[in-house]
Amino acid sequence: MTKICDVVAMGNAIVDVLAPVEDEFLATHGIVKGVMTLIDEARAKQLYDVLPGMRREIAGGSAANTMAALASLGGNGHYIGKVRDDRLGHAFASGMKELDIGFTATPATEGPATACCMIAVAEDGQRSMNTYLGACRGLTPDDIREEEISVAKILYIEGYLWDMDAAKDASRKAIAIAKKSGVKIAFTLSDPFCVGRFREEFLELLDNDLDIVFANEDEAKALFSTKDFDSALRNFSDWNGTAAITRSEKGCTVVGRDFVKSVPAYPIENVVDTTGAGDAFAAGFLYGMTHGKALDDCGRLGALAAGEVISHFGARPAAVLRDLAAAAKLI
Repeated sequence: MTKICDVVAMGNAIVDVLAPVEDEFLATHGIVKGVMTLIDEARAKQLYDVLPGMRREIAGGSAANTMAALASLGGNGHYIGKVRDDRLGHAFASGMKELDIGFTATPATEGPATACCMIAVAEDGQRSMNTYLGACRGLTPDDIREEEISVAKILYIEGYLWDMDAAKDASRKAIAIAKKSGVKIAFTLSDPFCVGRFREEFLELLDNDLDIVFANEDEAKALFSTKDFDSALRNFSDWNGTAAITRSEKGCTVVGRDFVKSVPAYPIENVVDTTGAGDAFAAGFLYGMTHGKALDDCGRLGALAAGEVISHFGARPAAVLRDLAAAAKLI
């Protein structure tokens, strides 16, 4: 089958609502500075109503951020996630459309509101995130369409989906379609705590379903229950797929059967905000893989995308990544 889409991604569809605030605002509204707090719908509405008028609304969530960076590189992406038929749900869909990312999910007409993350950005740059998961937890197998997955080169799945049984079932349905259709399957471990909750299931996926795995150093060590990075590398080397492991300022290590290659971090003047770095890295790597690049060049594209994202506030590229990659002679 002709592959007309580079990557189809599945994840938690969350609208990021960002606003600059002063520390007094945080204290007044009981927001803990610099941390992520899970909140309920009533608290989300309360914070939305009091955030300053300069707020920005951006379609977010880990896999959606990856699709945004992929689009900035010139890649062709499609996204699968659940929103409610409400104002923020429409904002999420509009945000994806503006980036030319396919998003055709049927919104929920009842149940929780669209997921959102109220992000108060203090004067010193610290981000205080208040996250309401809402409708994104309602992704089910009924939201998976064979025609959206079978035409992609790679299916990319967010590990956070394993926190909901229905979303896990949706992911397994997508994996089955991908395997039948000759679509490579990529998976991001998402978070060391997520690995801790589902380690055995993730290892089973590794053995039976996955072609590509994304992890940071802590996630890789958690997956193989080791405190030694080299031990984690050896485990990945014995696997038949490709693993891309990010290591902050140490760059990344790309591992395959009989292949280990370290790639340096992309040089930037200042690290401003690391939010979304792993998501951007995955985008660069996936772009490289879907455009015939060698694995080490895939790592360089990932490092470039991550470097751009951490040089400013926000989890999405501020510059056109394709222009940066062209200047670096990576595309």
